[in-house]
Amino acid sequence: MTLLKHDCGSCHGLTMKGGLGPPLLPDTLTGKDDQELARIILDGVPGKPMPPWRFELQPDEADWLVDRLREGLK
Repeated sequence: MTLLKHDCGSCHGLTMKGGLGPPLLPDTLTGKDDQELARIILDGVPGKPMPPWRFELQPDEADWLVDRLREGLK
């Protein structure tokens, strides 16, 4: 959870309401595919400030992060 709150939060806002990166709130993720979100976490977005995290995360960990984002931070 520390990775999500601090590392993701450094760009997406500590409350995930957006900042340099877009908001990552349950309602803003509606309609987005879980596998695509996990791929973005792992591989980043070329040409955007979203870095790849594959060097540090396994695919199942990226899936876990997507699940937590869908639940919303508590």
